[in-house]
Amino acid sequence: MEKESKIYVAGHRGLVGSAIWRDLERKGYRHLVGRTHGELDLTDQAAVDRFFGIERPEYVFLAAAYVGGIMANSLYRADFIWRNLAIQNNVIGAAWRYGVKKLLFLGSTCIYPREAPQPMREECLLTSPLEYTNEPYAVAKIAGLKLCESFNLQYGTNFVAVMPTNLYGPEDNFDLETSHVLPALVRKMHLARALTEGDWAAIRRDFGRRPVEGVDGSASESVILEKLGQYGIEPGRMTVWGTGRPLREFLWSEDMADACVYVMERVDFRDLAADRGDRGGEVRNCHINIGTGSELSISDLVRLIARTVGYGGEIRFDASKPDGTMRKLTDPSRLHGLGWHHRVEIDRGIERLYAWYLRS
Repeated sequence: MEKESKIYVAGHRGLVGSAIWRDLERKGYRHLVGRTHGELDLTDQAAVDRFFGIERPEYVFLAAAYVGGIMANSLYRADFIWRNLAIQNNVIGAAWRYGVKKLLFLGSTCIYPREAPQPMREECLLTSPLEYTNEPYAVAKIAGLKLCESFNLQYGTNFVAVMPTNLYGPEDNFDLETSHVLPALVRKMHLARALTEGDWAAIRRDFGRRPVEGVDGSASESVILEKLGQYGIEPGRMTVWGTGRPLREFLWSEDMADACVYVMERVDFRDLAADRGDRGGEVRNCHINIGTGSELSISDLVRLIARTVGYGGEIRFDASKPDGTMRKLTDPSRLHGLGWHHRVEIDRGIERLYAWYLRS
């Protein structure tokens, strides 16, 4: 990419896209294009086609997706598969039709089987069944990377797929119903501390900024208490879904963005395919894991967040709720071999995230 290249970041307001946008700006790229959902519905094929026809981006980061945590994945299974398939089909198809020089597709390490060997290498894709709770989302992301791979093989495009591990950082989703585990725990712990300390000003300020299922900071104490209780937050006690035993890997979103721009600048599909073809002439598993290669248990994560937030109350784990995949650690050795390594460790990242949450 040249500094004056026209670059479209799909999903530039979200956790992933906003981090990529900031990273591009820091590195001197001056011709960035973004559209909010209100300006461009990526599930609308005709609208996406018009956008590409008018803007003619040279490079595309496909960071837009319909995402959520284990609760949202369980409740909205149809939305997770059809919305993501539509977004991917429309953007990748338009990138091919309008001659985009290079596209980076961002998936997720949930594409790997539930019982995948740990740490998970790219080669374990489609070797056994997926985790049931997020299967629709995973199937959509697998379709996205296969779409990129197939366009490359048939039409000679340069569409590269990367699979980031669990991300967290600025512009994260803190909605208690739909967020991923780490930002949800940060917010729940913040509210649990305020409730335990009787700090209703902090609780009302939080609900005012981010209403919970329509309940905002102007609601009565009884209504707010009832809503907090639905999410396991009570005076002096907080309940966390699952046993706390699953192990998870987390990557600071700005590290992820740096890795994505690094790959876009330095790695082409033909380079990846040259190493992936087998003796039968098949080319597959050309995607790249983006992760840290280290993990911690959910229970350790909860305690780390509690220390960071300053919550000293009781923490309970509700084993009747689903754990999801018990272990999901990436093997980032392919990315390391390309010369990139992460910088921000989890303890420092949580400190940064909580500080951002309090400011935002």
